[in-house]
Amino acid sequence: MRTTLRILQYEWKDLLRGKWVAGYGIFFLVLTDLLLRFAGSGANVLISLTNVMLLFIPLAALIYGVLYLYQSREFVELLLAQPISRNSLYWGIYGGLSVPLTGAFLVGVALPLTWHGVWTSEALASALLVLGMGSLLTLLFIGLGFWLGFAFYEDRIKGFGFALIAWLVMAVLYDALVLLVIYVFGDYPLEKPVLAMSVLNPIDLARIVILLKFDISALMGYTGAVFSRFFGSAWGMVAALFCMGLWWSIPLWRGQRIFTKRDF
Repeated sequence: MRTTLRILQYEWKDLLRGKWVAGYGIFFLVLTDLLLRFAGSGANVLISLTNVMLLFIPLAALIYGVLYLYQSREFVELLLAQPISRNSLYWGIYGGLSVPLTGAFLVGVALPLTWHGVWTSEALASALLVLGMGSLLTLLFIGLGFWLGFAFYEDRIKGFGFALIAWLVMAVLYDALVLLVIYVFGDYPLEKPVLAMSVLNPIDLARIVILLKFDISALMGYTGAVFSRFFGSAWGMVAALFCMGLWWSIPLWRGQRIFTKRDF
C-alpha cells in the first residue's frame, strides 16, 4: 500500500507539472461558464453539458490512458526492475493518472456552478449526478485505455487505433446500429434485445442514467424508453449504474491480468 501511494504521489506531481490536465480542467470551466451565461436555467445547462461530456470525456480518457502507457514505458520497465509488486505498480499508475484527470473535470465544472448559484437551486441533485457520471466515465475509459494499451503494448499503432475505433463505435456509431436493428427487425418484439444492446455501451448507459433523472422522455431515445419501461426510473437508474460498474471493473481487471503476466 505504501508503495502504491508513493507511485501515486510521483505520478500526480509529474502530471500536474504538465499543461494537459490543467487545459482539460480549463476547457470544462470555460464551457460550463459559457453555458450558464447563455443557455438559461441550470437544467438546460446540465443537459447541454451532458451532451458534450458524453463525447469528450470518453475520447480524452481513452486516448490519454493509452498514450500515457506508451510514453511512460521506460519508467514502467525501470520500476519493474525494483523490488515492487506488479499489482502495486499497476494501481499506482492507474490512480496517478485517473485521479488528477477526474479532479480537473470536477473542479472545472464545479467552480462555474458555484459562482452561478446552481448549488443552491433545485438543480442540485441533477448537478451532482452529472458530476458523478463524468467522474465515472473518466475512471471507466482510463481503465479501458489501460486494457487496450497493455494488450497491444508492443504495437503502439494497433493500441492507438483500437482505442479510436472503440470510441467511434460507442460514441458515434452505436446509436445508428440500434436504429438499424429497429428498422430491419421492426416487426418483431425488440425490447429485450435493445435492452441488452444498451448494456453493451457505457456511454449509452451514462446517458440513460442522466436522462432518467431529468425524466425527459423525448430525449431518452428508444433504449432509454425501454429502460424506463422495464425498471421504472429508480430501478432503471440502479440497473444502469450496476452495469457501468461492471464496465469499470472488468477492463481494469483484464488490464491487471495482462500486466502481471507480461514478460517485459
